[in-house]
Amino acid sequence: IKKYYSKKLLKGVLYMSLLGKEIRLSRLFNQKSGKLLAVAVDQAMARGIFEELMPIERKVSEIVAGGPDAITMHKGIANLCFRPHVGKAGLILKLSTFSPWQPNYDAWVTEVEEGIQLGADAVSMGCIVGGDDQPEQLRNLGIAAGRAASYGIPMIAHIYPRGNQIPEEEKNNWKHVAYAVRAGAELGVDIVKTKYTGDPESFHKVVSSTPAKVVVAGGDKGNNIEDYFKMVYDVIDAGGTGITFGRIVWNNPNPTAVVQSFKHIIHENGTVKEAVELYNELINEPIPNR
Repeated sequence: IKKYYSKKLLKGVLYMSLLGKEIRLSRLFNQKSGKLLAVAVDQAMARGIFEELMPIERKVSEIVAGGPDAITMHKGIANLCFRPHVGKAGLILKLSTFSPWQPNYDAWVTEVEEGIQLGADAVSMGCIVGGDDQPEQLRNLGIAAGRAASYGIPMIAHIYPRGNQIPEEEKNNWKHVAYAVRAGAELGVDIVKTKYTGDPESFHKVVSSTPAKVVVAGGDKGNNIEDYFKMVYDVIDAGGTGITFGRIVWNNPNPTAVVQSFKHIIHENGTVKEAVELYNELINEPIPNR
């Protein structure tokens, strides 16, 4: 009898976890398009202090005013800055970070359970493949994905092929990017964030290599906003699920206008030309809460 009820309880927990993940994913993805527009403000520990992120409360407010689907941040910033925006955007809690001194190693900084305590809609973890420490980083990602699944919380991996075993001239090869995203899917990740391969044809191969949903990072294309509009359009056209951008959003004098322009492409099937026109209309408008 004891064994019977233990099995019943385990099955009930599993069903509740599956329902929990469905509910959280439905809050992350736009109900109209099924796509994801997320903004990351987790860069200070990873890349050093940016003047544009020093007024972090104001920046978060300006980003949320644009209407993103979610914001990725670390636990302390979430606890200090996200309260006024509850219900306006989803919260993705970052479980790990690299640093300016260890740019290819993501270390644990919190656990899945803390994401649940903070009410996160998803948790995310960084992972670099192609380096000497790939086995350890994949192991960490696999453990985190398993814990997330047991609680019914979606798992996102920020996974890139930039380890020291990959020759510099090969790091943009779509096959390495495809390996990275497939590794995430193999470990139970729901959404994989990775680099854009540079053209829709090769990126379509990346998307096709994995059953997980694929979103792209902004990367270092510079500050030409039109280049990013073109990239976002091509990502969606190639079958990508959306974006998780950071610097191109919060480094702009008007983050609200940037988010709204990206939304036009991702959720409203807008063109690059339309996004540029919208951006030019919005860029000089007063920013809410400033």
